[in-house]
Amino acid sequence: MIEDDLRAAFARHEQLTPSTGPLRAAIDRLAATRRRRRQRFQAAGVTVALLAALGVGIPQLRPDRAVQGPLLPERPAAPPAGALNVLLLGVDGFGEEPPYRLADSILLVHIPADRSRPYLISLPRDLEVSIPGRGTDKLNSAFFTGAGEPRPDLDAGYDLTRRVVADLTGVRVDAGAVLTFAGLRRITDAVDGVEVCLPNEVRSWHTRRIFPAGCQELDGAASVDLLRQRRYLPDGATDRDRNAQRYVAGLIRRAAAQDVLSNPVRLAALLSAAGKSLTVDDDGLPLTRLVSVLPRLKSVDPVGLALPVGSPVDDASRLPLDPEQGRALLTALGEDRLAQWVDQHPDQVTRFR
Repeated sequence: MIEDDLRAAFARHEQLTPSTGPLRAAIDRLAATRRRRRQRFQAAGVTVALLAALGVGIPQLRPDRAVQGPLLPERPAAPPAGALNVLLLGVDGFGEEPPYRLADSILLVHIPADRSRPYLISLPRDLEVSIPGRGTDKLNSAFFTGAGEPRPDLDAGYDLTRRVVADLTGVRVDAGAVLTFAGLRRITDAVDGVEVCLPNEVRSWHTRRIFPAGCQELDGAASVDLLRQRRYLPDGATDRDRNAQRYVAGLIRRAAAQDVLSNPVRLAALLSAAGKSLTVDDDGLPLTRLVSVLPRLKSVDPVGLALPVGSPVDDASRLPLDPEQGRALLTALGEDRLAQWVDQHPDQVTRFR
């Protein structure tokens, strides 16, 4: 009897229920937009690389922006002049289990105007910074704040982190990328492993694997294992940043040896190997113009630097920027004279061999 009464009541009021069509359509549009943003490199990357290989410049490719004018200009875009800065974010476990949303590796790649060699500047994850919408917090919290919940957005996390890094360093961030450890594993395997040279033995907290001191060839799984380690390292997260630099240096050398850096098609194939674990920002510097700079580097052997910091603040593990050496490094970065700074501070350089 009660069941019959409920059915009758629902039938009487069914016509008053608003249609779910508009709401479902809006949700579908939002999901599609976010999906396009997260995968914007995959949607256009191979085409970009092929056009670049043919010497054809193209405009910026953001799916939420209308393209004005002809798609293919009459002349190839000239390589960019001046110093360039590329922001690389490494995110542990994004899109995996557990779904971490903090940028644990933050690397600013500086390419000087003379194209002498790249500089890898590690920005400590615990660096005390001002984050719009959050206040004063650790640098890695910028990604979490921008990405949002419950379904974090790689693009939004990157965009806020880029803004914070630009404010911190005083330099323009021309391009960048976010890579999860799943993507890093696939890229490493795509180049048949990366050589990493460690000054000291590293013991894995997660797998109990031992990485001996010296140079060793690491596959994707081993590379991810190494880059997650900080517990057993003398300087904790600082040593992890140095190991990230050593990995990137090894990846650059391997990519150069396989002619990836000078061949846009091979570069696109390598980046595509990361799948959904990679998102690329070309909002300021189109990919074709960034790729055109790589063959002009006089040396692909990078110089590793770490932004100097002070002691933790108020037992909160936040690290303030060193008022002397930290400011001096940022000044040298802004004035494009890192080579001079390195000559004056050889003890601040990460050794890769």
